[in-house]
Amino acid sequence: MLDYDEEAGHYDASRGGEARAAAATQALLALIPDTPGRLLDIACGTGIVTRRLAAARPGLRVAGADLTPAMARTAAARLPGTVVRADSRRLPFRTGSADAVTTVWLLHLLHDTDDVRAVVAECARVLRPGGVYVTTVDKAAAHDVGSDIDAVLASRPRRPAADAADTVAAHAARHGLLPAGRGAFRGVGQGRSPRATIADLRRGWFTMLPPGEPRTEEFVTRLARLPDQERPRRDPTFSLRAFRKPTITGPAAQR
Repeated sequence: MLDYDEEAGHYDASRGGEARAAAATQALLALIPDTPGRLLDIACGTGIVTRRLAAARPGLRVAGADLTPAMARTAAARLPGTVVRADSRRLPFRTGSADAVTTVWLLHLLHDTDDVRAVVAECARVLRPGGVYVTTVDKAAAHDVGSDIDAVLASRPRRPAADAADTVAAHAARHGLLPAGRGAFRGVGQGRSPRATIADLRRGWFTMLPPGEPRTEEFVTRLARLPDQERPRRDPTFSLRAFRKPTITGPAAQR
């Protein structure tokens, strides 16, 4: 796992910056009803997407939450008074207080299945009936774009994907959320080059290939033989899933 306190200062620049944030925001907004209300951006990171969501939908009261102190401070500078430091497994928001909840690039970081369940449960809890939860899914798979780099890395050890779309949908269903749409956006600036991939391996980005271990260095050697060491390969396409909390109808709604 990366140290996101250390990453905060250069996180945006190393991950597509404003161009990627704009693409993500557009895709999220396509899945969020254009009505007044409250949106919670959970694990908002630097707030680069959160700020765009707020600017695009003035009728939405947008708030962010992130556990990492440096990330939360960066987001708070972009959206003063609307960002809190919080654990996404135990959100400090009232039940049924949000019209929309988003988690972008969060679930893939949670290697414990119980943690993924807890996050989805909390997002479902804070949604009001009729509210929508939108999350990224299948993030690791998105980076496999069929390049020569992917061919070299094909045999690397991998963890089961905590954010696999079917897994997330099953968690959502357990908490009464129904499928409500899909989306996708280009990860602008996220295409890998061989040299950048080598750097990522040596800094521990690939969590099951620790820096300095013989197998890690074997992959480094093979990547170093590829042509066009500085040329990024194709950008990934990230996937979104939306889930809706059913509205209360029938006798219960009259109580």
